[in-house]
Amino acid sequence: MTAPDPSTEGVRLQKVLAGAGLGSRRACEALIAAGRVEVDGVVVREQGVRVDPTRAVLHVDGKRVQLDPDKVTLALHKPRGMVSSMHDESGRPDLSQVVSDTRLFHVGRLDADSEGLLLLTNDGELAHRLMHPSHEVAKTYVVTVQGRVKPGVGAVLRRGVDLEDGPAAVDDYRLIDVTAQRSLVEVVLHEGRNRIVRRMFEAVGHPVIRLVRTQIGPVRLGELRPGQTRAVQGSELGALMAAVGL
Repeated sequence: MTAPDPSTEGVRLQKVLAGAGLGSRRACEALIAAGRVEVDGVVVREQGVRVDPTRAVLHVDGKRVQLDPDKVTLALHKPRGMVSSMHDESGRPDLSQVVSDTRLFHVGRLDADSEGLLLLTNDGELAHRLMHPSHEVAKTYVVTVQGRVKPGVGAVLRRGVDLEDGPAAVDDYRLIDVTAQRSLVEVVLHEGRNRIVRRMFEAVGHPVIRLVRTQIGPVRLGELRPGQTRAVQGSELGALMAAVGL
């Protein structure tokens, strides 16, 4: 590959990076000087380089930078009681009440009784890869369950339990808090079968009281309140794209 040449055509690289959410222009100049930026597979350290943002493929620290301003990815805190649909034929609260852009579609689902992080995007390739089982993007849930969870439950869930549609296992399990009436647990798993977390805890004798998804791949729910959204961009979006091979 041939490195791009400085010229009067195109847009300065630091401006393109800043516009993609990688920081101020000065911060982006520092990224370039440190050799952390690739343009079309070639490391660029020269500040005068100009690129065509409609054609160039940029990576920072090996992570793809989204340059198309028409492509949008949002993190939403889906409230409990809302269905994961832009329009619900039964008249239940749906995503259209918190997201007005009908071009966006959700990545993965949360049942109406569950809450937490939901990704919405109009980037079809990103959505396809996030939902495809071959990429196995990890999802983290904080779950309140009935009863005192005993130490052996984590080992059982890691080994896997048999459900009606096949075995299922968690990748990670952490007991956060426990009382005589209920326990608070964090689990990580890659699978996205319908109500899988609820069904796994029911299988080990601990029905779910509350379920909150707190993370999808590198994207965290953070301080988002129910019904709020924020843009996923910059290095966070790059990490998400890298997680699915983009």
